[in-house]
Amino acid sequence: MNHPLHAKFGIWDLHCHLLGIPGRTPEEKMAGLLEIADRHQIERLCLFFSSTWAKNPTADELRTDNDYVIQAMSHWSDRVLGFCYVSPEHVEASLDEVERCVVNGPMVGIKLWVAQRADAGELDAIIDKASKAKAVIFQHTWFKQDGTQTPGESTPLHLAALARRFPDTHFICGHAGGQWELGIRAIRGLPNVSVELAGSDPTAGFTEMAVRELGASRVIFGSDAAGRSFASQLAKVYGAAISDSDRQAIFRDNLRTLVLGTGKIKA
Repeated sequence: MNHPLHAKFGIWDLHCHLLGIPGRTPEEKMAGLLEIADRHQIERLCLFFSSTWAKNPTADELRTDNDYVIQAMSHWSDRVLGFCYVSPEHVEASLDEVERCVVNGPMVGIKLWVAQRADAGELDAIIDKASKAKAVIFQHTWFKQDGTQTPGESTPLHLAALARRFPDTHFICGHAGGQWELGIRAIRGLPNVSVELAGSDPTAGFTEMAVRELGASRVIFGSDAAGRSFASQLAKVYGAAISDSDRQAIFRDNLRTLVLGTGKIKA
């Protein structure tokens, strides 16, 4: 049975992958993920790198993965929004990919993962080009205290340093830093940074703190499917003690505003 609140809200998911979804081709995997999304009445999905988990991808791997995402989204341009995988370890190749996939292609944003931390100077040229293209800029962040933080993995503090260098560019702090109490505080004073809710357990108080400290306009829904279920991540917003207008802003309107700015979709 669908949740009774589903009919009240439009939902866009900022954070999806095809890794872990059954299928022989990108199209088969995409169709499978959309079938699950339909059961949760999710209107649109943003698709990130989906053919490899390489922490330090080569320039060829960046291009191959972006081709994979473009192929996956090709039949569902009304449902799927692609993000270009880039890396500060390969600046020129990444600039070429932004030109190919965002400026001249169908993608609406860029995804930065764990090759180098977000405060690395090598990122500046990539951010400058993405910003001029009005791309949505997403940076994975996580505070880890169990020894699994990789050398290039950013925390929200690293993203905050980057955001200060580009005060007129908007950034999204992926996963709210994992330890969301710390992550929200780390970017609280930076109006050009939003937090994304994906990837952690649906703990009570998470969404409420984000709305209280940042305002609902700086909070964006994402699931990290298929690594996390749609249902567990939707619960963070459905179960939060916030207003329905805040819920709608988080579920769709904030992301929709950023994507409209790219000129890639119609209102």
